[in-house]
Amino acid sequence: MKGLPEERTIRLAQYMIQEGATVRQTAAQFGVSKSTVHKDITTRLKKLNAVLYEQVQAVLQTNKEERHIRGGMATREKYRAQAADGRAKRMASKNSHP
Repeated sequence: MKGLPEERTIRLAQYMIQEGATVRQTAAQFGVSKSTVHKDITTRLKKLNAVLYEQVQAVLQTNKEERHIRGGMATREKYRAQAADGRAKRMASKNSHP
């Protein structure tokens, strides 16, 4: 994402607020690093637009409070996928032997 850092900062903030996005999601959406997003929304935004800054801080706080839930769900999904893969391999080996 090219352009002025001030413009980028406002666009990142608006996206985070509208989507309730995490720093990682925002970085991926705009093709910038997590460090860039974090710097923009914590340092630059505070100087540019206090109202947007407060709204972004609320989104960040919500994401922080929910991250343990997302992490648990990701782990759960990982082990479900591994179990399904293991079942598929066992079924394939049973079917291949006469």
